Amino acid sequence: MLFRHHCLLYFSDVLALPIFKQEESSLPPDNENKILPFQYVLCAATSPAVKLHDETLTYLNQGQSYEIRMLDNRKLGELPEINGKLVKSIFRVVFHDRRLQYTEHQQLEGWRWNRPGDRILDIDIPMSVGIIDPRANPTQLNTVEFLWDPAKRTSVFIQVHCISTEFTMRKHGGEKGVPFRVQIDTFKENENGEYTEHLHSASCQIKVFKPKGADRKQKTDREKMEKRTPHEKEKYQPSYETTILTECSPWPEITYVNNSPSPGFNSSHSSFSLGEGNGSPNHQPEPPPPVTDNLLPTTTPQEAQQWLHRNRFSTFTRLFTNFSGADLLKLTRDDVIQICGPADGIRLFNALKGRMVRPRLTIYVCQESLQLREQQQQQQQQQQKHEDGDSNVYHAIYLEELTAVELTEKIAQLFSISPRQISQIYKQGPTGIHVLISDEVDFRCS
Repeated sequence: MLFRHHCLLYFSDVLALPIFKQEESSLPPDNENKILPFQYVLCAATSPAVKLHDETLTYLNQGQSYEIRMLDNRKLGELPEINGKLVKSIFRVVFHDRRLQYTEHQQLEGWRWNRPGDRILDIDIPMSVGIIDPRANPTQLNTVEFLWDPAKRTSVFIQVHCISTEFTMRKHGGEKGVPFRVQIDTFKENENGEYTEHLHSASCQIKVFKPKGADRKQKTDREKMEKRTPHEKEKYQPSYETTILTECSPWPEITYVNNSPSPGFNSSHSSFSLGEGNGSPNHQPEPPPPVTDNLLPTTTPQEAQQWLHRNRFSTFTRLFTNFSGADLLKLTRDDVIQICGPADGIRLFNALKGRMVRPRLTIYVCQESLQLREQQQQQQQQQQKHEDGDSNVYHAIYLEELTAVELTEKIAQLFSISPRQISQIYKQGPTGIHVLISDEVDFRCS
């Protein structure tokens, strides 16, 4: 082996790409007069400070129980297959802003660290009526689910434990809280008895305040509206005593419902078990070992997903599902930090731009042929070989940890063999002796 110290230089032109924008949810125009199979009513007043064509906004107090009435709105003869059967509804508290939706996983993980043992969304079981087998998966803090019979009176009381300002960037104090959405997705049974066939989804926009804060905010909005002229008031919606959830698309994470149906939904118990649910299993396959390959603009979205896995960014693959190499490379440093958080964001940005950590040592190795190895055993031929010059191709191996295991893995990776096929590695000393490589040997010694 030939030892060399190595230094990497880096420069790049960072391109800003405004990929994030608030997109309005759209439904087909003929939905305006459509009679929906179900209707969900949140028993909390809407804000009077909402303009006519904007979505309603409802203020909730942290931890307070609010009723949501589950109403069967079917016409006669509609969906006869669910008559006398149960349906399943999944409640979620999610982000309203698209930018925060992209970083939902990281935002919720940060909340979990700051509020260990707490949940974002809970069901108030004693106050609820008509719900069967309510469940909350401990890994999904913002989701609860239950079964219910559309033919019977059903009311579920929910509690939201996070507040809107917990997800606001702290700058100078008094920042506005971010809006959330309460979304309900309802499913019927398929032929296998799994609740995976989508029936209806609806949601509404909310903001959550510290206890009593919602009442104060509602009062403030009402007083502001009273000061406006009659002409200005015409531009705003009246405040309604209840909030009607409006139809929307199913939540994108619906795949976990299809892939992992909840076990035991035919049971009769009604205890609220935090240890059960239909979330994905905790065990995930180990990603392949990281490599220092650079992402290229020509990389396809599928290849970009593989690159993220290889470089230990598996938790962000869902966020970048449809991103090609060109899309990822156009992200600015601020974009990546906003999506992935400060620590992982900086790491991902450096990986995207090819900023490799300077190795502690670089070793150049080549694979010798059998014929050359026999020649090396003869001193005279070996000396002549050095004089004539070496035509072998040398490959650089970058070492960060300076351990025997790291060196073995890097050599195995370079020559596409298993590390188990390498039993020992020797280094040739200055007098021709062979030194067995171990963690005790100084790699830098010549």
